[in-house]
Amino acid sequence: MPEQSTPLAVVGAGSIGVAFALVFARAGFPVRLHDPDPVRLEQAPGDVRERLEALRRHELLDEPVDAVLERIRTTADLPETVRGVVLVQECAPERADLKTGLFTDLDRLADAATVLVSSSSALPASSFAGELDGRARCLVGHPGNPPYLLPVIELVPAPFTEPEAVEAARSVYETAGLSPVLVEREVEGFVFNRLQGALLREAYCLVRDGVATVDAVDRVVREGLGRRWAFMGPFETVDLNTRGGISSHAEKMGPAYYRMGRERGQDDPWTEDLVETVTAQRRRLLPLDQWEQRVLWRDEQLMQLARIRPRPHRPSAP
Repeated sequence: MPEQSTPLAVVGAGSIGVAFALVFARAGFPVRLHDPDPVRLEQAPGDVRERLEALRRHELLDEPVDAVLERIRTTADLPETVRGVVLVQECAPERADLKTGLFTDLDRLADAATVLVSSSSALPASSFAGELDGRARCLVGHPGNPPYLLPVIELVPAPFTEPEAVEAARSVYETAGLSPVLVEREVEGFVFNRLQGALLREAYCLVRDGVATVDAVDRVVREGLGRRWAFMGPFETVDLNTRGGISSHAEKMGPAYYRMGRERGQDDPWTEDLVETVTAQRRRLLPLDQWEQRVLWRDEQLMQLARIRPRPHRPSAP
């Protein structure tokens, strides 16, 4: 684990950069926050303070706001920003040409042992770091937004990224209180945005085809799928929905989901081998003899969530 006295660098002081500066400083790291725009750099501390004050109001901050802010130093000097840091978190706009130029500078300026990580939402590291001499230390660390409230962060190495760089990034993120997930192969959008995109594509189609309104789709997710997904993923959800687990669910529902996919031009059946792979991974996480207990756990979580979630608005009777 890295020492919290070791400085970290955040390059780009937009909303994601400000959020990362907060995450790292809240965990005790000294943070150097850089942006080439002097106006943005001047505004950044106020943005961090506003978010910290909100965390304090909700009793999610363990120390005074000013104590966290004191760990963040803004600087317009990029060489000074990256000198001697363990990790650089790049938070520039989502443009391959911009990231290519910036990573060229970072590779030239940062110490050889510094890990260079992009907050890219969809662009893989091979699209902007593949020609660098130091490409072996480059990868993507794609956060949930905002990362101080959504702890998941996707670690996406390129084929040229050294395992040591991935492990160093993972260690920093875990120390900062994030929840790193390894994406084992580069794909555009990684896991987070491909899952989000799949739901959005179907949502748009349902509105287009006159099946449901925008409000109806949002309510189904907000009051149904979203409640379960607040504490479970899609595989665990269907594993617990069907007695016998996920293999039973695939047997019963797989053909219907295949027909739905074909309707949208997607020919991706859940083959027997694929179902066996998914089932084996789920059973390692939850043996079937613990299934009943986990179902009760799920219901307890839903009841706790129901206590704190606002009730849906219902119009008054005339």
